[in-house]
Amino acid sequence: MYMPFAELLGLRVGYKRTGDVGLELDLREQHMNSWRVAHGGVVMSMLDIVMGMSAKSLDETSIGATTVELKTNFIKAATGCVFARGLAQRAGRSLVFAEGELRNDAQELLARATGTFKLRYPAKESD
Repeated sequence: MYMPFAELLGLRVGYKRTGDVGLELDLREQHMNSWRVAHGGVVMSMLDIVMGMSAKSLDETSIGATTVELKTNFIKAATGCVFARGLAQRAGRSLVFAEGELRNDAQELLARATGTFKLRYPAKESD
């Protein structure tokens, strides 16, 4: 995965299958808010990235997926190691609808998200 922001966060790919992607992150001090739990932006970013990757995985000719819409429900504070799963649910001609979950080591649900992603393709060369 070449994505500078994902690398900055320290995300690791756990697995990658068509329409189903898993990411892992060991939360560190720089990921925390003032209450010493994961900042909401870190949680949302992780879910956005994993759902976008699941959307892109549906079409190998796609070069990426751009977020059109993202909704996140925060359920429980995140600490320690967290695991995100993105599942591409339905694809239209250019839009993909995906769901994501963030869980901890104990498999407790920490956050849930839904998103819409537009697949991106290489520019066509003109004659």
